[in-house]
Amino acid sequence: MNIIEVNYINITGVEITNNTVNFCKMVLSELNIINWEISILICDDQYIKNLNKNYRSKDEPTDVLSFNQDLIPVDDIIYAGDIVISLETVKLHSQSFSVSLDEELKRVIIHGILHLYGLDHLTNEKNESMLKLQESILKNVSGEKLL
Repeated sequence: MNIIEVNYINITGVEITNNTVNFCKMVLSELNIINWEISILICDDQYIKNLNKNYRSKDEPTDVLSFNQDLIPVDDIIYAGDIVISLETVKLHSQSFSVSLDEELKRVIIHGILHLYGLDHLTNEKNESMLKLQESILKNVSGEKLL
């Protein structure tokens, strides 16, 4: 059984539904991952900018950051790590990519999970294998609306 915890910091006026947990579980199922625990934090640009500066030496906001753990099981549960998402940047990206906010939020959740899974990419080009997998999962696991 996968465990997903979703928290919010510095976010007001937006209600993200419980479907987020179910969506994450469907993504993990698509990847045949069981017994993972993931923490997701939805935040604003300033919060993620500070994390991005401290951990990646990039003094700018980003849409998603993933913080992997060692994937060592404790009582049959693997604490995979944390995903931090700036809802402000996700909104900007949804507008610039001409997709719904809900779709872009799903995309960055998948992206964060794939990083926790150990995948990476060198660029943001569509031909990157991780990004191809991300889009394939998004197509296969649409689920209910998150917002």
